Amino acid sequence: MMEHGLRNEFKFDIQAQPDDTTCGPTCLQAVYSYFEDEIPLPQVIAEVPGLAAGGTLAVLLGDHALRRGYDATIYTYNLEVFDPSWFQQDSKSAKPADRDFLIERLAAQRKHKPWMKLQTESAAYAEFLRLGGTIRMHELNAQLIRGYLKKSIPILTGLSSTYLYFTKREVPENCKPDDVRGCPCGHFVVLCGYDKQARTVSVADPYLPNPLGEEHHYDVPVDRLIAAILLGVLTYDANLLVIEPKNRVQGRSTL
Repeated sequence: MMEHGLRNEFKFDIQAQPDDTTCGPTCLQAVYSYFEDEIPLPQVIAEVPGLAAGGTLAVLLGDHALRRGYDATIYTYNLEVFDPSWFQQDSKSAKPADRDFLIERLAAQRKHKPWMKLQTESAAYAEFLRLGGTIRMHELNAQLIRGYLKKSIPILTGLSSTYLYFTKREVPENCKPDDVRGCPCGHFVVLCGYDKQARTVSVADPYLPNPLGEEHHYDVPVDRLIAAILLGVLTYDANLLVIEPKNRVQGRSTL
């Protein structure tokens, strides 16, 4: 880890995603590699379930990590899937919501909301919980993000690339920019450092070239990043996924 004054960053390598829909598995493979768990990118892409419309979900990435023997925590801000009251105790005590309670509420919700993507995501979250994953709804702020990054724990996040890049929306069928016919786009990146004084976060982005540069790494203002994460709810993202090897003592966050 490199620490100069108020800047903290650690070496985090990431490959270029092979196509427009594989940013999630590419980020997941980079996290595995960071923890010296070498698995070929094509294997991760093949093993992570995809959606009919393309891409994947953070919870499906988390399911893969749990099956591979990791601990996984999701901080969710997706009000389409989770009701804040399910986390009322969590918000006060910083403890995760009860797994059985969340599984029961997700099952009940599926009976009343037949929307395909919600059905898919609710089932994936229930599996995530059954596999031992943790779900929290915690205030999204710079302190939460820094709490992991200062301990050299990367954060895989699903967000709105439309807002992060501040670019035109895209036509879903062909990913072509169109400010009228286009729709907001989701994306996965990995957070891997921060500058407290400049209030920026270091981002490892598998998409190249991207509107913020021709390199995989760049810094973005933390306020812009937080807005992009929250706006990820438009594409069923809006989350932080923290993956750690089991029994990792050094660097484990207590947030």
